[in-house]
Amino acid sequence: MKAIQITVSGRVQGVFFRASTKAVADQLGMKGFVKNQADGTVLIHAEGNQLFMDDFIDWCKFGPDDANVTDAKIEDIEVKNYRNFEVLKK
Repeated sequence: MKAIQITVSGRVQGVFFRASTKAVADQLGMKGFVKNQADGTVLIHAEGNQLFMDDFIDWCKFGPDDANVTDAKIEDIEVKNYRNFEVLKK
């Protein structure tokens, strides 16, 4: 099991980035959360199988059709054993 934090920058709020991220995460079996940040970025914590994690990261670098991702900072983090993948409002 691998755990990462992704901070996505660009036009990533107001374009269904969080909902789309949840759909992709659920499809790939990722656990964790996605939420908007006050600075206009989107923060993602994801845990899962390394094989599927690479596909998830690749998707996050582009996001949904209306997004314009300019940067995706990826960091390894400690596994928290999330139960599912959630969209957090705050």
